[in-house]
Amino acid sequence: MSNNKNISIGLFGFGCVGQGLYDVLNHSQGLKAEIQKICVKDKTKSRKIDKSFFTFDRKDIFRNGHHNLIVELIDDANAAYEIAGEAINKGKNVVTANKKMVADNFESLFRLQIKSGISFLYEGSCAGGIPIIRTLEEYYDNELLCGIKGILNGSSNYILTRMEKDNMSFDKALKLAQLNGFAESDPWLDIAGYDTKYKLCILIAHAFGLILNPHDILNIGIQNISPFDIKYANEKGCRIKLLANSEKLILNGADVYRIYVLPVFIPASSSLSTINYEFNGIEVEGVYSDKQFFVGKGAGSYPTGSAVLSDISAITYDYKYGYKKLKKRINGHIPDFSKDKEFLDKDFFIKLYIRYEDKKELEPLEIADVEEQYSSAKNNYLVANVNFSSLRNINKKNRLFICRV
Repeated sequence: MSNNKNISIGLFGFGCVGQGLYDVLNHSQGLKAEIQKICVKDKTKSRKIDKSFFTFDRKDIFRNGHHNLIVELIDDANAAYEIAGEAINKGKNVVTANKKMVADNFESLFRLQIKSGISFLYEGSCAGGIPIIRTLEEYYDNELLCGIKGILNGSSNYILTRMEKDNMSFDKALKLAQLNGFAESDPWLDIAGYDTKYKLCILIAHAFGLILNPHDILNIGIQNISPFDIKYANEKGCRIKLLANSEKLILNGADVYRIYVLPVFIPASSSLSTINYEFNGIEVEGVYSDKQFFVGKGAGSYPTGSAVLSDISAITYDYKYGYKKLKKRINGHIPDFSKDKEFLDKDFFIKLYIRYEDKKELEPLEIADVEEQYSSAKNNYLVANVNFSSLRNINKKNRLFICRV
């Protein structure tokens, strides 16, 4: 297929990723694409390019009939969904990097694409500079996958690396991540594991053909971690990483999936233990292809901007996701994907390290087989098998640090 399209871009958002895209696009060679107009919210903010590029009314982007591609790079997931939906309904191709918007609305966006035939691409939403979605779509399109796991949040990994290598407190490492542009001014989605969960939802759709509501996936983050936990892991020959986990099992003759986001003690022998600072690492395991490992920068302006640019380039070749794993389930009609949560295995025990201040915070958990327990004036922890489903009983504002062993 030849590259014969001139792309006129209507861009929404000119923050970290938007500016990164502007820079990498201007330094690209051979790509017939140009940003014509940029819609932003803040009228007072100083920007590095001429003000003639900007508008503060999103209708201006859609009034311009010359824009044949909408690139959406704003933070607000609800507004991003409205923009994407309007663009698709008007027959315009869309590129986005908003993982929450895609994960929260995956089924409706999938149906819109099937109906309209447009290109809706979102490589920049999942792992920064790692082309993992296209790899799942093209390389693993007919492979039976049994697992995909990885470090999908560069901000959290940066914080954990700084705490370990530089003996920093969590708060100091977080501030440094914010200063370097790896974490937002409100970092909750990163440190509490929500950002990782949204990305995992998207990868699961392409890897296994499941559409899951993010609400149905458990996420526990690193917001309560302390140097004590880092030291404990080190004594055990491990490093702590915030991990997205999905594995396919066969129980009682049926396919089930164990999918969650948790901090994990990663042994030194694992490739994931080598991933530092803002980098991401993803391990894909196939029944026949065995394990393959992908590494790249997962946070920052240019890595994500480059992923967005790759999608823009793909659209010049009329590229669309094939959704081959999803379409194998369709057989002439699109099923009710809201029932996909029934494939999730929730009734199993998982070995955890749990550090606590108040023993009352352990009460919601179904704990069995305590293997190790420690108490002191400052720190208390136990290592035990815990019923996975009982983890949902924990209040999100708890002070527990929970890590899979």
